[in-house]
Amino acid sequence: MGIAVGVNESLDYSAIKTATSTTENSSADLQNNFLTLLVTQLKNQDPTNPMDNSQLTTQLAQINTLSGIEKLNTTLGSISGQINSGQSLQASALIGHGVMVNGSQILVGSGDTTPFGVSLDQASTATQATITDASGKIVKTIELGGLSAGVHTFAWDGTTTDGTTAADGKYQVSLSASNASGPLVSQPLNYALVTGVTNDASGAVLDLGTLGKTTLANVRQII
Repeated sequence: MGIAVGVNESLDYSAIKTATSTTENSSADLQNNFLTLLVTQLKNQDPTNPMDNSQLTTQLAQINTLSGIEKLNTTLGSISGQINSGQSLQASALIGHGVMVNGSQILVGSGDTTPFGVSLDQASTATQATITDASGKIVKTIELGGLSAGVHTFAWDGTTTDGTTAADGKYQVSLSASNASGPLVSQPLNYALVTGVTNDASGAVLDLGTLGKTTLANVRQII
């Protein structure tokens, strides 16, 4: 690249930024271009009208900042890769284990039922679980009492309101909670079995079979 700076001309720093940003990709390239222009300027400057030192200092500081940001990005990228690897190892240990995730499903089969749970942001003085069948009919209402803030897991014994055993199949649970201030937000949780682990750009992904996929961040409790 040819550079010509005449006597009494001063470096156009904004032009340097524009030119290098469109043709170069790293702070090293920017430094090389800047130093080339600087040497040319020093060779041709008018002794009676020397370069503005404050402008030079500012530009050098900006270049050093860019270099530091590039190094920081490289370091963060390396740390992110290590975190993803660690997540994958942690997630692989969950294969074959049950987890509680957001959802309202309860499965009943051969007298066994999958757990259900609730997540509360605030402590409740009264909490109730209502279990319905596929048609929406209420088959059981369970009083859970007062609960502290956080995640709680429960087991339904599979009996209906009239004392009979619920038929095998899929049921839904809804939660309601309240305290002295009034109704509370209650997030229902359902059980899922981790059958496998894969990776994508965001890290480890848990395969929950028919319930789909989720990340470690969405696991509320490990059973």
